[in-house]
Order: sequence, then C-alpha cells, then structure tokens
Amino acid sequence: MRGLALFSLVLCAVALGVAGGSEGAGGCVPTRADALGPFYEAGAPVRAKVGTGYVLSGRVLAARTCRPVAKARIEFWLANPQGEYDDAHRATVFASKAGRYRFESNRPVAYSGRPPHIHVRVSARGFRTLVTQHYPRAGRSSATFNLVLRRS
Repeated sequence: MRGLALFSLVLCAVALGVAGGSEGAGGCVPTRADALGPFYEAGAPVRAKVGTGYVLSGRVLAARTCRPVAKARIEFWLANPQGEYDDAHRATVFASKAGRYRFESNRPVAYSGRPPHIHVRVSARGFRTLVTQHYPRAGRSSATFNLVLRRS
C-alpha cells in the first residue's frame, strides 16, 4: 500500500511538471547539434531582423541547471527567398539577461533538396559552442526554439 501511495505521488508530480520536465534537478536536454554547412561566415552584423514573415524566439539555457545564459551570442543565417545565401540574410543577436532572444526573417525556403531551415550558432563564455538548425513547421509563421548549452 505504501508503494502505491509513493507511485501516485510521483505520478502527480510528473503530471504537474514538478519532475521529469525540461527544468528541475535533472536539468534540460541539450539542443541537438546539426551541420554547420558550407555557408557560415563569421562576423554577421548585429541585427534582429533580416526580412519579414517568420519569427523565431526562445531562450538560451544551461543544460545542467536550466538557468538562463545571459549575453549568449546567437548567429543566424538562411537562404533568401530565391534559395541563395547572401549577406542580407545573416544576423547576430545577443540573449537578454533572462536568456531570451528574438529573430525575424523571411519564411525559410527549400533549396537543392534541403528542407526549409535556419542555421544557428550559439556561443557563450563557459559553454561549448552549439551549431544547430531550426526546421520550421509547414504553415507556421513563428516558432519557439530554446537553445540548451553544455558547459565546456
């Protein structure tokens, strides 16, 4: 009977998000790395907008603690509406004190057999640099994409 009560308590905690969620003692799941690709160029201008029609936002978090990573440098690059990479579609933003960021662009397009995507490179003092990609869902004009970093 006592085991059943403990099981019920754990089940309730999970349902309420106290345990087993993306935050808490277990930490956050690190963001999956993805290919850098051949079109990365360092030194993208600091700007939060390179077009209109799609907004990507979220938080930069530490994997072990789920705490925000303030001032993380986030670089974005994507193909223009014609499916070509250019300097007009590169940007750098910095996460706020709460780890939040917002980036606006044209809706990513498919090209050369690749699905629509936005390249992302995140760097912050004390953390491993993360290179990943965001793949928008069809028909959506915005998405939340949290970037979870591992300590170096």
